[in-house]
Amino acid sequence: MANSKYEYVKSFEQPDLLLPNTWIVVRIDGRGFHKLSDRYGFIKPNDRRALDLMNAAAAEVMKELPDLCIAYGVSDEFSFAFHPSCQLFERRSAKLVTTIVSTFTGYYIYLWGTYFPDTPLQPGGLPSFDGRAVMYPNSRILRDYMSWRQVDCHINNLYNTTFWMMVLKGGMSNTDAEQELKGTISSDKNEILFKRFGINYNNEEDIYKKGSVIYRQYQLEDVKAGSSKEQEEEETTPLQAGIPSKSQQEKIRKLRRKAQVVVDHVDIIRDEFWDRRPWILSGKPGRLPAESK
Repeated sequence: MANSKYEYVKSFEQPDLLLPNTWIVVRIDGRGFHKLSDRYGFIKPNDRRALDLMNAAAAEVMKELPDLCIAYGVSDEFSFAFHPSCQLFERRSAKLVTTIVSTFTGYYIYLWGTYFPDTPLQPGGLPSFDGRAVMYPNSRILRDYMSWRQVDCHINNLYNTTFWMMVLKGGMSNTDAEQELKGTISSDKNEILFKRFGINYNNEEDIYKKGSVIYRQYQLEDVKAGSSKEQEEEETTPLQAGIPSKSQQEKIRKLRRKAQVVVDHVDIIRDEFWDRRPWILSGKPGRLPAESK
């Protein structure tokens, strides 16, 4: 590109590189989704169509960006994690965030009609999302972040399930329901659901209680005693291999594209999930599952 007297304006662009050798989590959230859910008649307390739409859009993001290792979503939010070895966009924050937000939003709108065929989107009511990038220094803290989001999912869902049963089936006003639930603990809400409405919260669908985790499926590993501790110690030390070359990065991307992207609703707080899927924290593609005969 030829130089010009106007090129000096480039000097105002400031670098926004994220720290090397850290996990990068890009978390997106729906903007004004309370109004959007009311406008399009989302079912309370959970609308399976809306959650399936979120999961479908997130799965497409995972397919578009093989550098991603795992994603976790609940309600109108999703968290996407890049491995510390990731060099996509030279780890520029704005590029990573805007790419994920725009890709997710594009698929969310594109797939809307699949899940809401009788409720087309309208001008003035289009869904949009914002995003941010956060760095985590090791896999233990990354897991704690994911655990925090799943615990939050359970707490919010138990509250919302109880609240909306009291309003929709119990005939209470929003204010009265909020007042009665103020200061209650989990056992109190479970008792209200069971005694008043015959609902055993344990029987609620896992997608509502545990949220959705999306990852690439390889052959599951057998759980070995002490594996989590050994893996944690390994992952909390600085990376020794250095930055992968461009050819190595592209090779890993090709291997990841061959794996199936799956949406699951499981406990990601306990060690078993991570022990059986070591490729998520290692960043190295696993063995593809043997084809069924």
